[in-house]
Formats: sequence, C-alpha cells, structure tokens
Amino acid sequence: MFRIILGITGGIAAYKSPDLVRRLRAEGAEVQVVMTESGEKMVSPTVFQAVSGRAVRGDLWDARAEDAMGHIELARWADLVLVAPATANIMAQIASGTATGLLTTLCLATEAPLVLAPAMNQAMWQNPATQANRHLLIERGVRFLGPADGEQACGEVGPGRMLEPVQIVATLAAELSGTRQCFAGLNVLISAGPTREPIDPVRYISNRSSGKMGFAIAQASAAAGANVKLVAGPVSLQTPANVERIDVETAEQMREATLSRASDADIYIGAAAIADYRPASVPSQKIKKNSDTMEVCMVRSADILTEITGLKAAPFTVGFAAETENLEANARAKLERKNLDMIVGNLVGKNLCFDRDDNSVLVLWQDGHREFERMAKSELAARLVTIIAERYRETGNAASKPGLPAAS
Repeated sequence: MFRIILGITGGIAAYKSPDLVRRLRAEGAEVQVVMTESGEKMVSPTVFQAVSGRAVRGDLWDARAEDAMGHIELARWADLVLVAPATANIMAQIASGTATGLLTTLCLATEAPLVLAPAMNQAMWQNPATQANRHLLIERGVRFLGPADGEQACGEVGPGRMLEPVQIVATLAAELSGTRQCFAGLNVLISAGPTREPIDPVRYISNRSSGKMGFAIAQASAAAGANVKLVAGPVSLQTPANVERIDVETAEQMREATLSRASDADIYIGAAAIADYRPASVPSQKIKKNSDTMEVCMVRSADILTEITGLKAAPFTVGFAAETENLEANARAKLERKNLDMIVGNLVGKNLCFDRDDNSVLVLWQDGHREFERMAKSELAARLVTIIAERYRETGNAASKPGLPAAS
C-alpha cells in the first residue's frame, strides 16, 4: 500500500483537505495527517482522524510518540510527503531547512519525494521572496502541484489557489497506481509544445499547441523513474522536477536538439506540434505593410519522427497525431508511414485539446489499440507512461535493461 504523509498548514484552502484525504484513500493510499498549529485552527483534527482512520499527528513534543523517535519513524514510513495547502510560510521554512515543528522536521528528515500544493494570496505567490523559495526548492527536487489561477477567498483574482483535490490525486496517479518505477533506469527523450517559424524579425507562423500534454508526460516519466530530457518549444510552463529542459524555437532547432540526443535515448516521445512548413527565406528587416496582400513562399520542414525511426539504433518511438477528422484512420496511416512503435491520436478543434487541462486519446500500435476517455492531462500522462512501458517490454527493447525485463 502506498503511504502518504499529508501536511496540513494554516491556509484557508485547508477546508479542501478532508476531501483530498478521502480521494487518496479511495485510490488505495494509506494517509497519515500531520497538522501545524495554524492548520488545527482551520479544520479540527477530529475531522481528519475520521476521514483518514488514523490519529492525527502535530506535536513534535508528544512524549508518547517521541519516546521511540516518532518523527524519524514517520519520515521513514512515508513513500511520499504531500503538503496541501502549502503556505508561503511553510515554503520559506522548508527552503531554509527550519525544523521547529513536526511537519518541517519530517520534510527535513525524510528521503521520500516531497510535493507541495501551494495556496496563498496572489500577491504573496508572486512576491520575489516566494518565487525565490520556489526556485530553490525545485532545484532541490521538490515537486510543485499548482497553484491554479482564479478567484481567491480574499476576493482577488490571480495565481495562488490550491489545486482541487481531484486534480492533485490525478497528478499523483503514477505513484498511486504503483507505476512509479516502470521507467526506472531508462533515458526518455520528449519533445513538447509548438515551434515558431519566422516570417521576418517581428512576425512568425505557429500553431495552438500549449505544450501541456508533453510537459505532463515529462513529469509522469520522471515520477516513473526515468532520466528525462525535454526539448521544449516556446511555452510558458514550469519545468517539471528532475527534468532536464532544452528550450528551442524553430522546427530546425527542435530537430537539432532532438537528433543530437536521440542516440542516448531508450524511448522517444514526440509530443511536440512541429511546423510542417516554414518560410523559404526570412528577410533581415521587418516587411512593411505596403500592399493589400503578402505572399510567403513555404517549404517543407524536416520530418523528425522519420529521421529518428530511421536511425541505426533507433529508440522506441512514440508519435502524436492531432486530427480534426477520421482519427483512427489518419493516426494508423501515420503510424505505418513513419514506422513508429506507437502513436497517440487525439481530435483537436474548438474546446478540444488545445490550451485545455484535459484530453482524450486513442493509442495505436501495430497489432492493438487502447482508448482513454477525457481526463486531466496529468492523469492521462501517467496512464500513457504505463502503457508505453508495457509496450517497451513486450517489443523486447527492455531485454538488456536491469530491472526492466522483457515480457515472456
């Protein structure tokens, strides 16, 4: 059973945390709630004892627990430490290595992954001190879930809302489903986001890809134990913890960054929406608006997927197909045409896929398929990682990887 320490601090979003406990337990996790003194002023510990089925911990000086060094025992017990809500204060304490209470002591003493779900006023979240703490914690391997953007208890609007419990649980799907190490020891290369093809120094041609699906897959892959390199087009997304990010802009830059790393990859997941065509030439100065029309000669961009599958020692390659019609037929044709191991197809258009936090996909391979109904992209990413790992084993690619035997 997956064991989670859930830290409850004094944020107003603590009212959501009993539902979070319930949802975590519904996924099969065992949850030990640890509350700060401020957290106990928001929600009674009795509520958490009822929904968790375990006595709530909170006092570092509890003689009954500390006779046996209870804080160290708890730190070793946990498979994951989740703080939700995580206030600006608790972030600052963890960043500075403070251990004045049970929760901060656990965060310092545990070797389990640490996940924070921030919740605070939008000005507090955007304050340079809070952002400096966030960056420092990310560098140390702490994972952040959120915050979300929207209306806050104080009446202001902006980033700082704690993610809803259903979103947090969906994001932790890889851990909760026991797939956390299905990529252990593997080198996974992922491309994500759009590309921008310049028309002149001011204008460019691009597409509506947000990069959210590719970034979610990178996060799920890292959680599953992979060494992840993420080649990202121009997007405004936070780099997932324990992921090496390479930023690019054009299709050619993405090609160079991807191909130069493909030979070291066991698995390549091409989730990027790379421009199929680019301007044949780009003037050095801005094109002036001197006529009613403007003609731009476009030439075809390099086919990165085909180049990767054509390598002498090609990685297990997963492509993506964004279609507006005939999803299965078009995706399967791309699977065969580009000699892919798998392809993930999805319909795009109005209220579908682009700039959304949810998606539905059809996954195809040579002799099979699997369909996933609409769900959060974070949850979908965890499921895709699982099925990719399964197919990687079944095709025999895993035979030489320690701890990842091929299917018999």
